[in-house]
Amino acid sequence: MGLKGCEVQLDNPWNTYYAGQTVNGQVKFTFDSPKKVRGIIIRFLGEANTEWTEEKSVTTSEGKSENEVTHLKGHEEYFKIQYYLLGGKNSSETELPPGTHTYPFTCALPPNLPSSFEGEFGHVRFTIKVTLDRPWKFDQDMKMAFTVIAPVDLNLNPRVKEPFKLELEKSFCCFCCRSGPLTVITSIPQTGFVSGQVLPITCEVDNTSNVNLTAVKFELRKLVTFHTNQPRSEKRESKVIIGNLSVGPVNGGESRTFTQQLEIPALPPTNLLNCGIIALDYDLHVDCDVSGPHRNLTGKVPITLGTIPLAGVRPPAQFTDNPSAVQSEDPSLAPTQPVSPASPPGGDGQGGALGWNVADSTGGGGSLYPNIPPPQFVETQYRAPTIAGRDDSEHTQMIGDGAFAPRYPTFQFNNATAPPANQ
Repeated sequence: MGLKGCEVQLDNPWNTYYAGQTVNGQVKFTFDSPKKVRGIIIRFLGEANTEWTEEKSVTTSEGKSENEVTHLKGHEEYFKIQYYLLGGKNSSETELPPGTHTYPFTCALPPNLPSSFEGEFGHVRFTIKVTLDRPWKFDQDMKMAFTVIAPVDLNLNPRVKEPFKLELEKSFCCFCCRSGPLTVITSIPQTGFVSGQVLPITCEVDNTSNVNLTAVKFELRKLVTFHTNQPRSEKRESKVIIGNLSVGPVNGGESRTFTQQLEIPALPPTNLLNCGIIALDYDLHVDCDVSGPHRNLTGKVPITLGTIPLAGVRPPAQFTDNPSAVQSEDPSLAPTQPVSPASPPGGDGQGGALGWNVADSTGGGGSLYPNIPPPQFVETQYRAPTIAGRDDSEHTQMIGDGAFAPRYPTFQFNNATAPPANQ
């Protein structure tokens, strides 16, 4: 048989790194008999891919109708680093004896990488492939994926610190009579959050109409836009519901106030900076379901998801219906100093999270964020069933079960909850 096993060990237990950091590790091969190779190659690859098919009916030159299927693809390559751990391209054959053979490696990640992402029609993915270069035989490839995170510091963006108020109002007409208005005001204390936090929602309903409000439905949504560039430019949008809740009813002539909250699970940060074929945003969608033949009231609140939480809660400020008026550009999405997800647990105020010190995000300026706890790096529920790529063959073996879910910084501090319900 020859090759009995292959293991790739990284110096970070979460297999998670920030853009700009260095990946160190080792490859361990175990052979149960002598193995002849020309060399051992390691390749680090960062890329984004999108793909889907479109089908349409066309008429042939003979006048027949048939379905035409077009395979649409998009591709970006961010970096590719490849070198030999043993031997070389023109090296002579080497026989490796039975047993375990260990080869160390290192790779410096570019600082301007987008975050890892796995979606319905595409992904941003970072992989390591190890190849046994065998003369006169098929090469044997072993492949694994790891997570890269592009930091998004919410503290750099004044816009996301401000409270936000969404006001929806409608008057209903019935038999030429106009009723009083139905007013629904949704308020949140800020628009910037991180994974692990809760999103507090206050909903004030003043129904002076003669139409019953059946429910106010809230959905935290992940909005993804995928782009292709081969054989033509197309886009496809995907809306994924992260969490939802409902309050109500409020009958005509009644007023009620509801307080609820939604928990934010492990998710990639807003906007895949430096990725040109996948765009990512979040929002809180509000749908006011009214009785009868009337159209519902709908609106949305923009949500920014970061990797570094707001350091403190500012004094209550006046709500704004237009947070983009505060600042037209979003500095939190600009490149920041890389932080270290490989810090050892315990000691020096690191806490038990194996992986991060907020002070690292400022190049050692820990006094800026003294009260932010370190996160855990949690697998997202949105995973790839396989990491097999377009350049992989039937001889490529996936290390592990082949599936992959990126890990994102998730904070486990005492969340501020919404005020007690007043119904």
